[in-house]
Amino acid sequence: MLKGNFNICVFTWTVSKLVRATMKYLALALLLCVLTSLSNAQCFINIREPDTENQTHCQDGVDLTWHPKETKWRNSACQDCTCDQCCYGYTTPLKFPKDCVSVFDPKACRYVIHKKDDPSVLCPVFLAVGK
Repeated sequence: MLKGNFNICVFTWTVSKLVRATMKYLALALLLCVLTSLSNAQCFINIREPDTENQTHCQDGVDLTWHPKETKWRNSACQDCTCDQCCYGYTTPLKFPKDCVSVFDPKACRYVIHKKDDPSVLCPVFLAVGK
C-alpha cells in the first residue's frame, strides 16, 4: 500500500510540474504576442554605403531633400525619418463598420473613417496597424 501511494505522489508531482512548465510557456507566448502588437512594423532601415558613413548630411529617398545627421523630419509621403530609418507616421485602419469608408488625408497624414453616405459622421475603428 505504501508503494501505491508513492506512485500516486510521484505522478501528481510530475503532472503539477508539467502544468507549471506549460503555464510558463503560455505566459511567455502571451507576452510575445503583446510585444509584437506594440511594435511598429511599418519602419524600414536606410542602408548607408561605406563611402557615405562619414558624411554630415543624408538625403531623403522620397523628396530628395538633404538633412543633417541626428535630425528628424517628415517627408511628403508622411514618413517620419532620420538618416538611419523611416517609419510611416500614421495608422492604417483595418477593421471598421461596413457602412463606413476610410479616406486618407495627405495633409494631416491620417485616415479619416466616416459613414459612406454622410462624411460628417465619423466611425469607430476596431483594428489598425502602424504608429
